[in-house]
Amino acid sequence: MTAYIIRRLAQGVVILVIVTILIFSVMHFLPGDPLMLYVAQHQLDNLPPQELEALRHEFGLDKSIPAQYLAWMSGVFQGDLGTSIFYREKVSRLIGERLPVTLHLGVLTLLLSSIIGITAGVISAVRRGRWLDTTVTVLANLGITTPAFWLGIVLIYVFSLKLGWFPVFGYVSPFQDFLLSMKQVIMPVFCLCLIPIASLARQTRSSMLEVVRQDYIRTAWAKGLKERVIVTRHALKNGLIPVVTLLGMQVRNIFGGAVLIETVFNIPGIGRLLVQAVFGQDYQVVQAGVLISAVVVMISNLIVDLSYGWLDPRIRYG
Repeated sequence: MTAYIIRRLAQGVVILVIVTILIFSVMHFLPGDPLMLYVAQHQLDNLPPQELEALRHEFGLDKSIPAQYLAWMSGVFQGDLGTSIFYREKVSRLIGERLPVTLHLGVLTLLLSSIIGITAGVISAVRRGRWLDTTVTVLANLGITTPAFWLGIVLIYVFSLKLGWFPVFGYVSPFQDFLLSMKQVIMPVFCLCLIPIASLARQTRSSMLEVVRQDYIRTAWAKGLKERVIVTRHALKNGLIPVVTLLGMQVRNIFGGAVLIETVFNIPGIGRLLVQAVFGQDYQVVQAGVLISAVVVMISNLIVDLSYGWLDPRIRYG
């Protein structure tokens, strides 16, 4: 197990290096000059050339692209993610302020989608062909095809503008005002949950239908065991491996979907920060955001792989 974890971590480091090279190259080969956008934003039309060169030197843009990449990677290994061109602040500080917001939404989404999606899939499989199965299947098909950003706009119009039940936008930490925070995150989390719940329900139903046809499940029924015992102790655990795999993939989708949802609901998280940074060509912020997202995905994939051994003791790690 230890050797497997070390090998996976080493592979993850290689993948992260490749990710940094790709995002660094993409951002630096985009047309336009971020300093020109910065100057225009601050209405410094008459900025002397020597001051512009000083700014270019301050942000390291006067170096060659390979030199800029090496300087950035050197800072990353030292815990320095660089300085934002537009905010004129350390990127680590900007990320530190917004990461808890995205994690709050992401963790709530992951927990709710896992519980609701897996439960709905199990019920649908156990009650196959009945009205519960039909209802879950129809709702799952609708959920998986509904655009999250469109749903967010509809929810704002109906529940905020028309009914006035929830705030239109914004975010407050639950440690500051728990009730207001819950009202603000209900609609964003619902939008983020929709596709994961639908996907998990469909996958759980498919996996459970395969498991309940196995001989040992028939034997459990023949022994007169209760349905709850058969489902929870025998069928569910063996049917969870494909579901856990999909759940690991949903972590990436949840954090990716946060980019749109945070923009729609004006939530000051990592996703909204990245959108603003991309349009402003704020290299350091985009690179740091993508790097953190890659680390989250790598860790989630490792946890998923390690969970296989717990779900199925026959799996061994060489």
